[in-house]
Amino acid sequence: MEDILEYNIQLAMLRQLLSEKLINKQEYFKIKKLLMEKYNISSDLTC
Repeated sequence: MEDILEYNIQLAMLRQLLSEKLINKQEYFKIKKLLMEKYNISSDLTC
């Protein structure tokens, strides 16, 4: 359960970087994929 919470925190931070235009969409999706692998998240329902 802690892993899901940690993943969500990381994802929120990543979204903030995208919204502040500190990263582009390509970087966002690349990092998001790495986070999903790290935290063993198999599907993304947020699209």
